[in-house]
Amino acid sequence: MGFSGHLASVLNRLGFAWWVEVTTQSPTCVYYFGPFASAQEAQEELPGYLEDLTQEGAQSIQASVKRCQPAELTVCDDLDFSSVKSSAG
Repeated sequence: MGFSGHLASVLNRLGFAWWVEVTTQSPTCVYYFGPFASAQEAQEELPGYLEDLTQEGAQSIQASVKRCQPAELTVCDDLDFSSVKSSAG
């Protein structure tokens, strides 16, 4: 893990890391990719995640970059967002 990876890990423990949140309607899921040290770094990786999900057949894909601490990296069907702590940013 390079410097950026270590920094992202520390920021994640403090609740300041950036994550890519991808929501799909078919299947009904929310995916979290990260952590990232900056919003720019997360944004740069976003197209690859969208491409992978599209190739897997996901439909109605929406994505955002945000600061949060997901309890799980993949949440399907019940879409319970109460397990995610979100911070302004």
